[in-house]
Amino acid sequence: MDAIRAGLGLIVLVFLSSTLSTAHPGFYFDWGGIGGNGGLYSTLFPEFYQYSCPQLDDIVMSVLEKAIQREPRMAASLVRLHFHDCFAQGCDASVLLDDGAGIVSEKRSNPNRNSLRGFEVIDEIKARLEEACPQTVSCADILALAARGSSVLSGGPNWDLPLGRRDSKTASLSSSNNNIPPPNSTLQNLKTFFGRQGLDEVDLVALSGSHTIGLARCVSFKQRLYNQNGNNQPDEALERNYYFSLTSICPKSGGDNNLSPLDFASPAKFDNTYFKLLLSGKGLLNSDQVLLTGSGGKTTDLVKIYAADEGLFFNQFEKSMVKMGNINPLTGYNGEIRKNCRRVN
Repeated sequence: MDAIRAGLGLIVLVFLSSTLSTAHPGFYFDWGGIGGNGGLYSTLFPEFYQYSCPQLDDIVMSVLEKAIQREPRMAASLVRLHFHDCFAQGCDASVLLDDGAGIVSEKRSNPNRNSLRGFEVIDEIKARLEEACPQTVSCADILALAARGSSVLSGGPNWDLPLGRRDSKTASLSSSNNNIPPPNSTLQNLKTFFGRQGLDEVDLVALSGSHTIGLARCVSFKQRLYNQNGNNQPDEALERNYYFSLTSICPKSGGDNNLSPLDFASPAKFDNTYFKLLLSGKGLLNSDQVLLTGSGGKTTDLVKIYAADEGLFFNQFEKSMVKMGNINPLTGYNGEIRKNCRRVN
């Protein structure tokens, strides 16, 4: 009889757990696991939408597959969109907000203006999810899911993605301007920018590895070609033939929006070629090459390790993406679930 009562009690608790998870976003029962002391928790966890939107992954991936098939570059753009969101005000979808009442859009910041892409893909995912699961999945979670899906569809790693973020009701142009590292950053600059977000040198190198896919505009690497140290000379770290090929794409005058692959050997495939290119002086951005040439020691070693072992790179990339996705998320009853990712409700 006691065994029957215990079994019934467990069934009731499981039911309550699933009901609360769905009815009260952000809360679930922790059975003494991650939290350590049981009870009701407000946090991110992979099964957040298991009951409220079981179609979530299928919908996200179906939209991504079509978008990336149309334009392989879109995968890199969506990874970058998640990064630029998290580094300004936390992973709260503030980067998606257009100008509005009391809101100056982060899309106007120096790192984002005429540069960030993929907003229409996020809009399409959101519209599909609103049909299937109205006012359930946050735009902030969509950004995280789109970044993971883009990695997978490009041949890169997959990971258990903690979910349950909510959307901000504000944006911060100043945070976007001040917290996103520019492409001409020194190694010390990069460490400072990443350190502000609670990310270390291992995260810095692993996350920089996302530059194994995508393109960059001439304006972001022109300095390296023509005036690296204010003496009208190129960056000595550039391999000579690579330097000449870049000057044909990016002239000294004009051509600021001309594009060059960040990883010219396999620009649409998520692999560790990016690190191999750094070893031969063929990193496109200053912020890429300084991982090897900067006086950091540890970053240099990590570049060599990831160049030699793709599996180690993938494993750390997964961990660092989860860590980045946990920068100041809004959870529980903070923020909101936007109906339209471009404006507050």
